[in-house]
Order: sequence, then structure tokens, then C-alpha cells
Amino acid sequence: MRHVIGWLLLTPAAILLIAFTYWPIGATVADSLFSRGNPIRPSRFIGLENYALMADDPIFWQVLWNNALFALGTIPASIALALMMALMVNRALPGRALARMAFFTPTILPMIAVANIWLFFYTPDIGLIDQIAGLIGLPGHNWLGDPDTVLGAIIVMTVWKEAGFFMIFYLAALQTIPPELWEAARLEGAARWTYFRRILFPLLMPTTLFVLINAILNSFKLVDHLFILTKGGPDNASNLLLYYIFETAFSFFDTTYAATLTVVLLLVLAVLSLVQYVVLDKRIHYR
Repeated sequence: MRHVIGWLLLTPAAILLIAFTYWPIGATVADSLFSRGNPIRPSRFIGLENYALMADDPIFWQVLWNNALFALGTIPASIALALMMALMVNRALPGRALARMAFFTPTILPMIAVANIWLFFYTPDIGLIDQIAGLIGLPGHNWLGDPDTVLGAIIVMTVWKEAGFFMIFYLAALQTIPPELWEAARLEGAARWTYFRRILFPLLMPTTLFVLINAILNSFKLVDHLFILTKGGPDNASNLLLYYIFETAFSFFDTTYAATLTVVLLLVLAVLSLVQYVVLDKRIHYR
């Protein structure tokens, strides 16, 4: 009887999990094995042809490389900045509440609003960055129109948006660490950097793993800003995988190829998650 009650309690969550996670994944994998249909020629089973087409698609490889650079640019920078801000506002400083609010404010702004704010910064000649550069005699630059700078400009904006969100988790974790640890470390002659490297950061590793997982997911799902800033341009220099999937499905109406790209995205996220748990879990000290 006890097992029956347990399964009944799990049933609502299981239904939601199957309906909104496992069923869509299975349907996406199945769609990727069919051809693109139209009113004249219906879709038919083609096996792995979509995957062969994807392997020969130069835009796919460029988008995948862009996403890798985007992840490498945003994840370490946003986590490091979040930890620095958390350490700063965890101390007894004048105006600490105001500093916390200032650091967290970008997080509560919608991504579309953030993109419009930074569009004002990046606009050539009349944007805030070029206006400041002009005051010191530097020429203006089309930050979003240059393939060499567009991805870096988007990375800077994303780090500014995300760091405050990750700071909250680090701040909560720091407030659970007893201050007696720092006092004991000082009595032993440990410097601040030694205390941080040998004691504080290892205790923050569970939070770091959680923040890292969220940062990786965000690096593959934050595409709202591309609608406002670049739409993947110029020449796909800022195009990311999820935006390419959206563009393929809703602009080119090739839903089966979009399903193929989605399967690749799911596999990438699954491999990254597995690596995180296998590699990092050995370095985490749970209390």
C-alpha cells in the first residue's frame, strides 16, 4: 500500500515530465528522420540524410563555432565577475544594500530591454561608446556591423546581464560560511588569497557547479538579443545555434532540418552536463 501511495504522489510530476520533456524530445528525433514536406509532396522517411546535409552545411559549423566562442567568452567571465561582486557586497561596506541592488538590477531587466540599451551604446558615431571615444580623439567604429567585433560586443552585454544573477547564489552561499574559519586562518598566518584558494572556494564548489550548469544552459538559449541587435549578422558572424534553429524553422519553414539541429543541441548539452557531473563532482565538498 505504501508503494502505491508513493507512485500516486509521483504520477502528476511524471505526467508533466513525460508530456513536456521526453515526448517532445522523442518527437524531435523522429521528425529529424523525415524529409521536408509540402502540400504537393508529403514528408517521407529518409533516415540520416538530414544529418548528412547538416555535416555539409558550412553555416552550421560557423554557428557551432560562434556558440563555442560565445560560451567560452561568457561563462568564465560571468562566473568570475559574480564571485567578485559577491565577495565585495558580503563585507560590511557603506552603501552595501545600494551596491547589491545596482549589481542585481540588470538581471531583472528583460533581454529585449537590455538589447535596446546596449544598442544605444553600440550605435556607430552617435552611440555612447563612440561619443566617449570621440572625446579622447579615437575614431568611431561599427561594433555590431564588423564581423571581428560583433560577437565580442554581444559577449560583453551578456556578461553584464548575467553576472548579477549568479552573484545572488554566491552571496547566499557566502553567508552560510562561518566567520570563525577566517579568524582561524588568520591565527594560522594564512593570507587572504590562501584562505580563498584553500578554504573558501572549495566550500563554494557546490554553488559553482550549480552556477556553471546555468551559465552553460544560458550560453545556448539566450538569443532574444539577436533579434534586436544583429539578427545573426553580419554574414552569420553573430549567429548562434538556437537562433539558427529558429530561423530555419520559422523563416525558411524547414522544420525537419530544424529538428535535426535541435537534436545536435540536445546532444551537446547532454555531453556537457555529463562531463560536469563526472569531472567536477569529485572536486566538490558537500557539507
